[in-house]
Parts: sequence; structure tokens; C-alpha cells
Amino acid sequence: MAIATPEGYRALGETTVTAFLAELPAIRGRLGGEPALWRVREVGDGNLNLVFLVEGPEGSVCVKQALPYVRLVGESWPLGLARARFEWEALRVQHRLAPERVPEPLYFDEQLYAIVMERLAPHIIMRKGMIAATVYPRFSEQIAEFLAHTLYFTSDLGMKAAEKKKLLELFAPNVELCKITEDLIFTDPYMEHERNRWTSPQLDDAARAIRTDLPLKRAVAWLKLKFLSEAQALIHGDLHTGSIMVTRDDTRVIDPEFAFFGPIGFDVGKLLGNLLMSYASQPGHEARPGERADYQEWILATVREVWNGFERRFLDLWRSRPEGDAFPTAHFSGPDGERALEAARRTFVRRIFTDSLGYAGTSMIRRTLGLAHNADMETIPDPDRRAACERRNLALARELVVEAEQFADIASVADRARIVARG
Repeated sequence: MAIATPEGYRALGETTVTAFLAELPAIRGRLGGEPALWRVREVGDGNLNLVFLVEGPEGSVCVKQALPYVRLVGESWPLGLARARFEWEALRVQHRLAPERVPEPLYFDEQLYAIVMERLAPHIIMRKGMIAATVYPRFSEQIAEFLAHTLYFTSDLGMKAAEKKKLLELFAPNVELCKITEDLIFTDPYMEHERNRWTSPQLDDAARAIRTDLPLKRAVAWLKLKFLSEAQALIHGDLHTGSIMVTRDDTRVIDPEFAFFGPIGFDVGKLLGNLLMSYASQPGHEARPGERADYQEWILATVREVWNGFERRFLDLWRSRPEGDAFPTAHFSGPDGERALEAARRTFVRRIFTDSLGYAGTSMIRRTLGLAHNADMETIPDPDRRAACERRNLALARELVVEAEQFADIASVADRARIVARG
């Protein structure tokens, strides 16, 4: 049965993208030359959408179009096209708050549910670079900047309540993609479900143990409740190394179609979890035992720097630009008041930290036992080596979820990752 689509919608192809862009004067000028000279490639390798790179004599753009179904699964899983609108709006907000960390949004087509944006070159998907053991020396400082600015300035600490409520209303209808997160991250991996998959039979016992682990499931349920109910800030909603494009000197965040108002720790944690999963995967990519030990240490240093950089920038913004309605500065005048306010700031950030560890762990579990897996592990050809890496990943993930409060700081997380990696 064909999936119903709005009037005027059609899936673009490599030939029809040219005609679409030729009707947009600003984009045509950006590309330059005659449309017949433009080169188009479809490069989408994600789970949901079509992605085209278009090169002209004078410039290039990227076109991303929503399909009316989940591309990973096919037409048996219909999915609304409105997610493209949420992505467009999120890109606009994020580009305003962190313009150097997000591709410039150029045009949105209401009928085709297609976004035209800056093409990033020579950037690559960060996950691919990490599989190849590439070091990105500026990544941690730049992603910390993105996290701090986009999360602080869309929270009640950095945004007036009336403005935040208007923005929250804009993103509240993004229920379909939130439901994907709610099911694939917080629900399916902890039960028998047809969408789940894992390296079998090597991890059959691990999957069974997860399904019967009541302390873990209780902790995950609390994290799901936070995800459902805590509208702290406009979060990206799917921030992992597959949603980041990099060079050695530049970091850009893409694909915010899952954006909605949720817990700050979800964005931070999902990124940390994907970095830790990459750490666990590295032995599976070694031609000789131990040859990636230095790269693993770089990953752990990056984990520390991402959290510490985010925490420092978030607190600095709160101290210097308390523009929201929460924690009114008039209540905290004088030295004693400032000390009390600083204690509140530290408590708030500590809560983000423990939330982040929990969400890191849930991301690591779902990418091992759920529907959509990471190439970090999937590209390890030997199933026994892959399963060994995945088993260590699951062991650390469980600790992050169940024992988040026990970690004193991010350095202790890195230390624990080393211990788990040694078996």
C-alpha cells in the first residue's frame, strides 16, 4: 500500500534536484553557471532521509529531504514528513547561538520538506574518522562551545520564560521522533522485541541478562521519565559522532531533526556515550594487539575535555549572562548571596553530570542490543572480536546507568573505562 503524502510532495532524485534548485535565485547564484553544469550526488547513509550534494562552478550546497518512512527499515515503518520542519527550525536556532558550529541554513521548501544548507567540505562524518583512528585536536573545545551555547541560551537560565514557552510550543509537536527515542533507547532493548538485534550467539547471554536486570531497568525508567517530563532546554536530540562533521580544525553539528525541549544531560550524555563506545571498539580494529592504545587514550582525554569544557563554559555563561527568569540575581546580592548562588550553580551542573552518565549508558546499550547499531562496532568483521568489544561496552554502560551518582567526576569515568577494557 502506497504511503499517503501531502499534495505537491515528491521524493527528489539526482536529476530532479537540479530542477528544484534552479528555481531558487539565491541558491542558483550561489552555485553559479548553468544548471546543466551542476553535479549532483545522493550520499545519504543515515537511517531516515535523502541527502544530496550539489556542486556548481562557483559553489556548492547540501539538500536534505525527509522521506515518508524510516529509510533504515523501509515503507513498512511510515514516518511523518514534518520532522524536516523541526530540523529547519532547530538549525536556525542553533546557527544563531553557535554560528561557527552549525551549517548555515539557506532555504526550506514547505511542499517537498527539503532543506537547503551550506555544504561542508572537506569535512567527514566524525565516526568514520574515529574508525580510522584520526585525531581531531580542536574537537573537544568546539563541541563544548556548541553544547554550552545552545543548551544554556534555550534554558530558563539564559532565556526569558515567555520566549522559551513560545519556542517550546514550536517544538512540542515533534512527537514521532521523540517516540522513536522513547522506544529504541529506553524501552525495546530491555525486553524481547522484534526490532532488537545483537551479535548472536556471542551476546545472547548478555542480552538476556539486560532483560532481567531489574536495578538497571529501574534506573532506565527514571531516565525515561526525565526525558518525557524535563523540558530544560532545546536539545539536539540525536547528538552522536554520526551527527558531527569534522576536519582537524573544524567541528560542525548536523541533523537536529530530533530536536525538542528535554533534559540537558541527554545531549551531553549521548555524545559521551558514543565516544566511550568508540573507545571500546578500538581493539577490534587493530591489526596488532595494542597498536591503538594511544588513540584510545586520546578518546578518553576527549571525554574528559568535552565534559570539563562544557561545564566551564556553561557556568561562565550563567555567571556573566543570567538573562533568564530562573534564579533571579536580586535574590542573591552581597557576598553571602553570591556564595549561595554559586552553590546552586554547582548543584545544578552536578545533576546534569549524573544525568549525562545515565544517558551515555543507555545510548551505549541501545547501540549494542537495539535496532540501530554504530559502525564503530559493526565494521569489525570478526564476530568474536566484535562481541568482545561490545561486551566490555555493555559492562561500562550498566555502571554508568546504575551507579551514576558514585562517579566523583569525569576523570573517574575515564579511569573506570580503562579498568573495564582490561577485563
